[in-house]
Amino acid sequence: MPTAPQTTDELYEALQANQRRPYGRTRTVTAEELVDAAERFEETLPLVRALLELQEAYTYGSEPRKSPVAFARLLTLFDEQPDVFDENLRHLVFWRFKWVAAALRALPEIPLTSLRQWLTEMRERYEKAGLGLQPYYGQAYRLAAHVGEDEALAFELWAGRTRTRLSDCEACEIGERALYHLAAGDDERALGTWEPVLAGKESCQEEPARSIAHALLPLLRAGHTDRARESHLAGYRGCRRNPSMSGEVGRHLEFCALTGNEARGLELLAENRNLFDEVDSPLELLDFLSGVEVLLRRVEQLGHGELPAAGFPGRTWTVSGLRAEVHGRADDLAARFDARNGTTAHTERRSSRLDRAPLLEALELTLRTRHLDEVVPGAPVVAPAARTAPDLSEPLPELIARARALDERGHPDARACWTEVRTRVTARGYTHPDDPAVGPLARLRADLLADEASRLGERDDFTGAAALYEEAAGLYDDAGTPAHAALARAHALLATAEIPPRTSASAGSGTTPRGPADGADDTPAEVAALTAAHAAMVRLHAESSGLAPYQEARLLRLRATALGLRLQASGSDGHVAAVLDEVGLLHDFATRHDVTGQIAGALILRASTFALSGDLPAAAAETDALLDRLNAHGPAWHLPRALGLRARLRLGAQDAEGAHEDLGEALRLAADWPADAVDTARLHGDLAEACLRLGRPDEALRHLTRSAELNLRRGDRFDAYCAYSNAATLSLDLGRVEDCIALLDSLLAEPDVAAGEPNDRLVAQLRLTRARALRAGEDLKAATAEFLALAAESAGWDDDPGSHAVIAAETAVLLAEADEFDRAREAADQALAAHARDPRHEALSNCLRELARLQARQQGADGLAGALAFLADAGRVADGARTAGYEAHGRSLDSALAYEYGRVHAYADAYEEALAALEKALALLGEPGPESDRAGEWAECVRFAAAMEGIYLERPAPALARLDAAVSRLTALGHTDETEPLTSLADRLRDEG
Repeated sequence: MPTAPQTTDELYEALQANQRRPYGRTRTVTAEELVDAAERFEETLPLVRALLELQEAYTYGSEPRKSPVAFARLLTLFDEQPDVFDENLRHLVFWRFKWVAAALRALPEIPLTSLRQWLTEMRERYEKAGLGLQPYYGQAYRLAAHVGEDEALAFELWAGRTRTRLSDCEACEIGERALYHLAAGDDERALGTWEPVLAGKESCQEEPARSIAHALLPLLRAGHTDRARESHLAGYRGCRRNPSMSGEVGRHLEFCALTGNEARGLELLAENRNLFDEVDSPLELLDFLSGVEVLLRRVEQLGHGELPAAGFPGRTWTVSGLRAEVHGRADDLAARFDARNGTTAHTERRSSRLDRAPLLEALELTLRTRHLDEVVPGAPVVAPAARTAPDLSEPLPELIARARALDERGHPDARACWTEVRTRVTARGYTHPDDPAVGPLARLRADLLADEASRLGERDDFTGAAALYEEAAGLYDDAGTPAHAALARAHALLATAEIPPRTSASAGSGTTPRGPADGADDTPAEVAALTAAHAAMVRLHAESSGLAPYQEARLLRLRATALGLRLQASGSDGHVAAVLDEVGLLHDFATRHDVTGQIAGALILRASTFALSGDLPAAAAETDALLDRLNAHGPAWHLPRALGLRARLRLGAQDAEGAHEDLGEALRLAADWPADAVDTARLHGDLAEACLRLGRPDEALRHLTRSAELNLRRGDRFDAYCAYSNAATLSLDLGRVEDCIALLDSLLAEPDVAAGEPNDRLVAQLRLTRARALRAGEDLKAATAEFLALAAESAGWDDDPGSHAVIAAETAVLLAEADEFDRAREAADQALAAHARDPRHEALSNCLRELARLQARQQGADGLAGALAFLADAGRVADGARTAGYEAHGRSLDSALAYEYGRVHAYADAYEEALAALEKALALLGEPGPESDRAGEWAECVRFAAAMEGIYLERPAPALARLDAAVSRLTALGHTDETEPLTSLADRLRDEG
């Protein structure tokens, strides 16, 4: 706290500010400082309020040792100065007897007699104050359940009593009753008792998150797997990283362990590493550690004890090492509680959890399914076996010969051979074969470098690829193979030209993905680089001799590729002919020398060139010819790519059904080849687009996540995160809010994403989608915090003010929903300033109208001026859109604005003005036609205008005439669904008349 409050008003403001903070050390320390500040005032009331805040911070910050101390001070003040305590403060004092009872139960060093003495004092004070004893019996039952003795009697004494004002909330009591039935082994009754909480009908600060955590396994045992999955996603978000709900976090870890989601369990454990240090409640810690041990034990049983795991601070842990540590600590805690209680309840309950067998072999919990093989940081993801891998058991000389032969043909299996060769060559004690067919070690090292460079290029690491190709060329020269050296240098020229201009001068900087900020400004430099690369290749080609046909064909392919990339970068029609000329040279040479793979490559380049130039019929004809040749002559591994190309052309021609058919066949054929060789990831991504166009969003979501998984397996993290980002957006559009949040939480926890390495704008997009999902999930506090952070960051995006405009506008709406209209106005002004630099007409108009609606609805006439100011801004945005010739994708900005003027005036009881605005909206819309997609909007304007006229202005006759005419019009046009609200209002007006 910067400075201590100097007045009681400042103290109360500081207390309110602290209450808005999340529970944890920051809030607790501030509460302690505020108690110190309150003690300096002569009045007692400030100290009372400060102590209440301090006890709450201790209770929900999982510090049970300190909560009773704060309450003791509060109780002394209550006894000595009862007049200071009004009815509300008195209620809080008696309520918090229960908090102290819970705190004492959580501390094994507190004797059982002391716990019972406290309950006796609670009962006596309640009786003396004339309060009902149901809350006392509730605490007596909880003590009996904790100790493990006489639970049934204690339960009946509590559950059968009438609730009082001091009883726990309905949700909490439902949870306790359900846990009683669960402990008795009655899953069905427990789930039935829990239903109002699980269904969201009863809730509080801790519910339904607490009940969900305990209901997960009963749901599974009852066969409700889908509900268990949904509950896990929603419930975990309600308790993660929360020290006072660490036990519930442990239950979610246990759920992961018992459903084949051990990798997700380790991910969640890492996210909650703070709990190892911040949980000061021994009882909560025991519950948490028991769940952790269930997870670690399962991972160890699966043979992954060497994996890293997040654990107690101060050292690094493996799964096995942490499990042993957790086991010892948890056993000790259980023994201490049992010693205090004189029973064996906690040891037995813990053993029961540890002995549970998995309930399901595999339950897909999230859109991003992970396996234990993927947990090791930096390790490549192991791809599942989709095809029979080539036999690589032959002696090294034969293996090297096979790798080179396959490489010459461009066969996909060459890569697996080179991987095996690399493994053997880099092994300790390697001796190079003295075999003329193998050649010198320098030649082999060059081959391996060229293979590695090719892999880097596929991941867009052009800087690394260029460097390795240059190194390989030098080694080929040393080995006396100049033709190979020439080809490696040609590859290096192309890779160098593909380095994004901003990073080409930074040696070893790796790849910088081209995000939304990179674009037109880089195009001239990119075009110039590719032009220069092509010219250098032509010179290199002319100067090289002794090229084998496959090498010369490959060099011609690189020349054509450079020009093709130039066309793609420039989009200039003037660059088309040069590409086709180079492709013609390649095709003629490959045909003359029967280089089958390069014949197909030439045809693919020709079809792609026509597509880039906009000549889709020619591109389609070329692609059909290509597929005919591949089916007749091969090579077969080009078929998936060719089908993928035709599918993209069909998507461009709005033939989504044909594209879907081609992509399905492409994926079937791709299963015969390594995924990298046929770009299976792209096929899944394109198929997702086809599915969306066909109205199959769930199928599209599956293909998007599959595309992302495949990109991760080949190390292309940027494309993987882009695919996951699209999947998250789609899942949000489908209303699968928790799926969206869980996916994004998983991605944002990745070390490279957290560091902003893939691309800072991509990371911002992931966070923005998550913020929107949080809002859709009604977690407005978390959504607002994320939007505010993004708005502050995006304010510095001088190259992309439009994105800042959208983010700031959405932030303003969230602030308005929280009644913070001054801050909402500030955010809206930021959005408008950014919009002036980079217009976002529709997004700004929508948000400004919503801001006006919120202010008018929540403040009535008092908020009219502010609401009208927002609408005036929306009017200027609409004027700008009209001037720019912008057409809205949704509602007309002008008619929507007029409608909102009507609604805002209606909220302010200005009914004549509201009616006039609605008449304007109807005039702007015009009457609907048979095919009009605006019939619903028009009908709503009619209904609203008739309501203003007939109900609020008490002119039912013209209102009924308006409604009857509209119903007749809509009925004649076939828009019968839109007539129902109108006829309902008309019936009401006639009944009231």
